[in-house]
Amino acid sequence: MYFHGTPVRQQALTLLRGGARNADVARRLNVPVGTVGYWLHEDRKKRGERVPPRRSLLCPVCDDRPLDNAAYAYLLGLYLGDGHISHYSRHRTPSLTITLDNAWPGIQDEAQSAMATVYPDNATCRVRREGATNIKVYSKHLPCLFPQHGPGKKHDRMLALAPWQQRIVDEYPWPFIRGLIHSDGCRITNWTEKIIGGERKRYEYTRYFFSNASADILRFFTETLDAVGVEWKPGNQKSRIVQNISVARKASVALMDVHVGPKY
Repeated sequence: MYFHGTPVRQQALTLLRGGARNADVARRLNVPVGTVGYWLHEDRKKRGERVPPRRSLLCPVCDDRPLDNAAYAYLLGLYLGDGHISHYSRHRTPSLTITLDNAWPGIQDEAQSAMATVYPDNATCRVRREGATNIKVYSKHLPCLFPQHGPGKKHDRMLALAPWQQRIVDEYPWPFIRGLIHSDGCRITNWTEKIIGGERKRYEYTRYFFSNASADILRFFTETLDAVGVEWKPGNQKSRIVQNISVARKASVALMDVHVGPKY
């Protein structure tokens, strides 16, 4: 192993204190850039200089970093429907995973775009599964932005929106509704037959469904629908656990079509 002497280190620190970039100093003195970074870190610590955190380490909750509220409202809806945060071990960075059906590539694109907007300095990625794709991002501050995270399944725990989350949902209700529908909802066309003027005619109508096993997430959804003037009612229950919310009134469906629309 080659050790760089004190004169080389001092020359590097002189350049760094003058504002030179680590990479430029490394090339000029033929020293590994990691070594230069270590020298700079130790020099700042020795002099008591506060090292500002990288922007990617800042958190909208802990450090008051600016947050795109519309993108966050949409991502929150996706997380409540089809998302989870994983801790592989205490030494690993937590990951947020949104699992989305491969039948809707447009929603996958929109989800990854929202994730990148909320975490502009963290790389996002996709992991393909059979019939679905995981949209992922890693950050130590995921539990800060998603305080609903906890052990076990979401429908087995009591959930509540933090006051700051509720303010965002109140400000951007439609992205939140859109995220919930894109995760655990659908837009379908039903049909029935009616006798009109003695003739049997086919009648079609559009409706929206949202299904979830968590009573709290259902409440988040219906309270937000109430806030934007969408009429809803409980739908036919799929099971004793999963419950449905139906939006079928013509005016309400038209409003949903403006702001949500079909999956794509």
